[in-house]
Amino acid sequence: MSRAAILGCSHQLANGRPYAERADRESGWHDRLAEMLLGAIKPMYRGLRDPVRALHPIIGLTKRHDDVMRSATDSDLAIRARDLSTQLRREGFSPALVGECFALVREAAGRTIGQRHYDSQLMCGWALLQGRLVEMETGEGKTLAATLAASTVGLAGCPVHLVTVNDYLAGRDAEQMAPLYRFLGLSVGTVLQGMPAAARRRAYGQSITYCSNKELAFDYLRDRVALTHRGSRLHLALEKLRGGSPRDDRLVLRGLYFGIVDEADSVFIDEARTPLILSTKTGSTEEKSRCETALQLARKLEPHSDFTSDPAERSIVLTEAGRLRLGELAEGMGGIWTSTATRNELVTQALCALILFRRDQQYVVADGKVQIVDESTGRVMPDRSWERGLHQLVEVKEGMEPTDRHETLARLTYQRLFRRYLRLAGMTGTASEVAREIRSIYGLDVVRVPLHRPSRRSYLPARLCLTRAEKWRRVVERVVQLSGERRPVLIGTRSVQASEEISAALRERGIAHALLNAKQDSEEAQIIALAGQSSRVTVATNMAGRGTDIRLGEGVAENGGLHVILTEYHESRRVDRQFFGRCARQGDAGSCEAIVSLEDELYTYFAPSMTLLVRRFSGLGLTTSDFTGQALRRFAQARAERYSALLRTQNLKLDRRLDRVLAFSGIRE
Repeated sequence: MSRAAILGCSHQLANGRPYAERADRESGWHDRLAEMLLGAIKPMYRGLRDPVRALHPIIGLTKRHDDVMRSATDSDLAIRARDLSTQLRREGFSPALVGECFALVREAAGRTIGQRHYDSQLMCGWALLQGRLVEMETGEGKTLAATLAASTVGLAGCPVHLVTVNDYLAGRDAEQMAPLYRFLGLSVGTVLQGMPAAARRRAYGQSITYCSNKELAFDYLRDRVALTHRGSRLHLALEKLRGGSPRDDRLVLRGLYFGIVDEADSVFIDEARTPLILSTKTGSTEEKSRCETALQLARKLEPHSDFTSDPAERSIVLTEAGRLRLGELAEGMGGIWTSTATRNELVTQALCALILFRRDQQYVVADGKVQIVDESTGRVMPDRSWERGLHQLVEVKEGMEPTDRHETLARLTYQRLFRRYLRLAGMTGTASEVAREIRSIYGLDVVRVPLHRPSRRSYLPARLCLTRAEKWRRVVERVVQLSGERRPVLIGTRSVQASEEISAALRERGIAHALLNAKQDSEEAQIIALAGQSSRVTVATNMAGRGTDIRLGEGVAENGGLHVILTEYHESRRVDRQFFGRCARQGDAGSCEAIVSLEDELYTYFAPSMTLLVRRFSGLGLTTSDFTGQALRRFAQARAERYSALLRTQNLKLDRRLDRVLAFSGIRE
């Protein structure tokens, strides 16, 4: 396998692009038909040829060089790294050469950071190099495994982007792995929020660059805006000849060559529901009075008769009676309120702000600002705002001065961004449930790497309570029982409000605990890292601290390990599995269970009729291990997952349609 073939460097560059990236072409009907047939055939093919078994040879090819690498001096290994760099550039990524490179990286890792790659990590590295999405159990060392593929591609002379879900993980991983890369003669850069353009350009200019998905995406969008109208190499060259400022000096990226996405399911699936929008502020002196008036009018409308709401879709629609009622209420008002379309749009947004967007769920108020909470991670996104005046309406609802509105400069979906890498790979603990969508959208096959040590995780029967109050009471009782056994407990919630409710219930019983929600985002890694200490109780929103190892304290393993309690099922089964994966990592002891209620959003939004039937006919002691409870959960999650997949597909189609429309005016993205 040649270097050019694995990265597609020789023939798949987008024509006219200022730097290397794959052309974004929409598949024709024959391609889609072929994809569908391939999807039907692949399961049968897998039965004949196990993709995991195909990764095993890399272990032997690596180990054959172990003795030579161990006996070599540091200077000998540095010389060998330079020789391998030359060979990789000339001969490509043949299995034998990659095996030797992996052996070098493994030996260098042992000498520089005190860690040697396991066999399962060697398999992961080989799969990443082939452009696959690797499912690797939580705690199995994905960060270290990624260094194998990153180092090999970096030695071959291609830039590598290691993409993760937040700045903390990007900075931490870059700092921890930098000694290994530098030993091999590779440079390392990190892109963090707030960095100036010059510093970003330097970071992307290194051999290996660590960054978050959001920073990468907005840097790409800013590059596209800088190249509006004329972005080809020819135009850039002509500008230089005319003596003008070369616009490629304003670019920060130098190409999308090889990308490895950590927590790939979160990036590719959970965060792909919302398009990325680059905007500029536009002020208005009348913004506050406009928002106040819209909220006043919205409060006078009656649900059902004047408007209908769909919490699952986060949408509100005015009825015909509501539009007539709104016209009567606005009679005599001047300005924008004389326009029927504008009036209806503003009041509909105001209804959304009042009914669908709730404090400590969709947003928090911190540092005097309304800050959006990412519902897939539980983290605050201080640099994000809602569109079409919604953010300003929420601010006024909370009694604050409205900030400036944002005018869209460019937009792009994660689906289209990551498809532009010449070679893309990913890692995650959970991807099986969405393997078909990932294959269809990103062209990545999912392969599951075996565990380094057998799992000792114990799954306890779930409990379904009728009310939230009963749920919190049962959770507290369970914590008291486990604390008596000197076991640590990690309690997971879906919102800031829920985390504070269970925190209050624990305080009433005098149970000391650590509270981690979107309001303490900066401390999440430290809090999560201590969650495995004896008798410690930790309450965390959603997947806070994801990517941080929870190490068991002294004597905890003998008592049964960390116990995880999920207090609300998520819209995706993957996220439930991710949270349960916080316990029993790398062969540790551990257990998990779910204690949920019929008042949880999953049931009330996605299975209201079935929930009502279960509530009417359920008896005391019903648990989700019963057929009824399990069926209710499966039905609600299946509906939620279908809706989310549909929304992602619609976003991608809209993005492509806008791109085609804008192309006529010479503007892209």
